[in-house]
Parts: sequence; C-alpha cells; structure tokens
Amino acid sequence: MARREERDTPSAALSRREFLRRVGATAAVAAGATALGIALHDPRSGREYFAPRQEALEVPSFRVERPAGAVEMVVVHGQDIERMVRAALQEMGGIEQFIKKGDVVFIKPNVAFDRPPALGATTHPEVLKAVARLCLEAGAKEVLVADNPINQPEGCFFKTGIQRAAEEVGARLLYPKPDLFRPVAIHGEVLGVWPMFYEPIRRATKVIGIAPCKDHNLCSASMTMKNWYGLLGGTRNQFHQRIHGIVADFAHMMKPTLVVLDATRILMRNGPTGGSLDDVKPGQTLVVGTDMVAVDAFGYTLLERDPAQLEYLQKATQRGLGNWRWRELPWREITA
Repeated sequence: MARREERDTPSAALSRREFLRRVGATAAVAAGATALGIALHDPRSGREYFAPRQEALEVPSFRVERPAGAVEMVVVHGQDIERMVRAALQEMGGIEQFIKKGDVVFIKPNVAFDRPPALGATTHPEVLKAVARLCLEAGAKEVLVADNPINQPEGCFFKTGIQRAAEEVGARLLYPKPDLFRPVAIHGEVLGVWPMFYEPIRRATKVIGIAPCKDHNLCSASMTMKNWYGLLGGTRNQFHQRIHGIVADFAHMMKPTLVVLDATRILMRNGPTGGSLDDVKPGQTLVVGTDMVAVDAFGYTLLERDPAQLEYLQKATQRGLGNWRWRELPWREITA
C-alpha cells in the first residue's frame, strides 16, 4: 500500500517468520489460536519490548437493529458538506436510529498520509466534523477519532486537517501508541490472529468509518472496506500479495454502525498516496450506508470502473458479507 516502509509506524512490529512460528499458518490460527505474545516497537524511543502472552480478543458487532425495509444506502450530491451529511442521515431514518444518548462513538477516518485535504488521499476534515457534530447532537457522550497512519501520526493528523477538525467539534484524538494494540482473532480468509489498534474499539459503543474514494495501485480502489486496514499493527505490507482477500476479510472483521464514503473530491490516479491536483477531480458526493460492500460498489462507479470486475467486492459478496449489486438494496439518491 505505502510507498515507504511501514517500520516507522507506532504499531506492533512482528516479522512474518516470527509470527508464523508462534501461531502457525493463517488457516490454523483462524481455526483455533487464542493467545500470543507481540513484539512491540516504539519508533520514537527506538526501543523494542515483548508484551506478555495475551488472549486474542474479538471485535464485537456495532450494527444497530433497524425497521424492516429501512434505507441501507444514500447517495447525496451537493456543495455544502454539513448539509449533505445531515440530508443523507435524515434519508436513512435520522441519526437517532444509529446514535443514542450516552454512546461513545469511534470515528475511523483515513489519515494514512501527511497530505493536505485537496489531494484526495485522506478523509476530508469537514466530513469528519459534520458526522461528529451530528453524533454529539444525538447525545453521544464522547466521540473518539483514531487511525494508525503509514506516515508519522502527529504529522498526518495535522497535515490532513483531522486534528483541527476534531478539536473544533470537541472530539478526542487517540494516537496509536504501542500499548494500545492487542491481538485480535479475525477468523478471515487471510487474517487469523493479528495485532490491532484496539483501544478505540474497546471504548466504543458505536463505530463509523469515513473513507475517501480513491485509486489504489495494488487493489484498484481504496474506499470504506479498505479503510479498516488502518487499524492493523504489525508488518502490514506483507499482506500486499493477497490484498483482495485481506480487504474482503475487513468486511468480516468490522461490522460498523455506519460507513461514509467521502467523494467530495476523488483521487482518480496514482493512489493511494496521490500528490498532484491533476489526479483529483471534484466529486461533490457522499455515500452513506450500512452495507460496506454496496457503498464501495457504488464508489467504484465514481472512479469510472465496473464493480463487477473488483475482486474483493466479489469475494465479500460470495461470503455473504454484503452485496455489490447495490441497486438490489433499499437506496436513495438525493441532492442537498
């Protein structure tokens, strides 16, 4: 995924050989491993230490029960981001269907790179701010914002504008410190047990993913499913050779309350990092939904590509994790 090594990330660093030695092949891990120790590395101190053996945790479902026939996806076009977010959630049945008084909401943006918002490689800060504000208005006790960036975290949160947006709306940033990672049993096609930035998951009662709509040089597109890659620790880049299986696993691993595809601007080429305004086109669109596979299938059309040809969408649909045929779902397209 990255154009630089990920050894600089403040995450759990674990070599492939050592990981396989401890927990066996991925299939065996998925079948029965429940505990492992994790070698952690803090790049800012240069120190490595070994965390004690810990039982592998499970990621709970954050979905909410909704009325039969409820709208599962809304595509909204417009110029005013906050108005678009409000209109989409209203069309979905109102934010109150998803967020209740006293909830702790974890919002997972894509903050992978130290890029300004205009380049389309990261979540637009105004989208995050609008979603966080709606959650707080609905009575959320706290909104947490967290990611495990590829570039240096503080620089990424600052350069992308996510830090400022969180501060302005009263959300709390969580940085990916090594002691906030835990081994998680994912039980996927590729992912078995793997270290994850688990602290925001542990604290949350609801989870919302907000991801940019962008090109990706390995898996063709990075959208709401791929966004959860940012919670993994360890040597994540070893998964690149099986990237479509990994992305499909994320639809199994994470069952969020909502996802938002940020297509306010679209990185059409040279993803995932971008770097030139020539690669970005205005999108003026948001896609809000409960089915990540459907949301990403629509998003792929915004990249002017055929979702029937995107392997991870097909894998996820075949495994019953969503439906890439988004027109078969209750959905709406509106202008705000």
